[in-house]
Amino acid sequence: MVLQTQKHYTPEEYLELEEKAEYKNEYIDGEIIPMTGGTTNHNKIAGNFYKKFPLTVQGQEYEIYIGDVKLSIPRYRLYTYPDVIVIKGKPIYEGTGTTTITNPLLIVEVLSNSTKNYDKTDKFKYYRSISGFQEYIMIDQYSFAVEQFAKQAEGQWIFKEYEGEEAVLVLDSIDFQITLRDIYERVNFELIEE
Repeated sequence: MVLQTQKHYTPEEYLELEEKAEYKNEYIDGEIIPMTGGTTNHNKIAGNFYKKFPLTVQGQEYEIYIGDVKLSIPRYRLYTYPDVIVIKGKPIYEGTGTTTITNPLLIVEVLSNSTKNYDKTDKFKYYRSISGFQEYIMIDQYSFAVEQFAKQAEGQWIFKEYEGEEAVLVLDSIDFQITLRDIYERVNFELIEE
């Protein structure tokens, strides 16, 4: 039996490898972790939120990104790809490229059975370390259910949950609302993938 030692990578090594990679990988404090593929329902839900969000809300400029933009979280030496990122104003990039941002206002994650525990615990802790991060939305892909955390003060977050097709998610950090019916448009709950 041959034991393999796990290689730890510097952030610079990860970023160089990620530029050439055929699939996306997260980076957590020295470890490179391949990302699992998403389901069709997962993709539709993230896409529905993305397409319903206006880029200009009451004269304020927002940018919204879906799936392929990296987020850098320096405090935890983490690079990840949130499902949806909303920023206010212009993106602040890490380094000289335009693939990694550092200034999310709002992050949306579509929960899957394999990632929901991580999304709800450690990942949320990592996100909270970002200056300017104000709101976290977690969308269940198996039923009409959304969880929302909105920052009220340093170290203080308010939790709200929404259930049912008629419920309306009201964002706290942005003057915007969306029905769960719109979030789940064309999602087939009978398709249990993963």
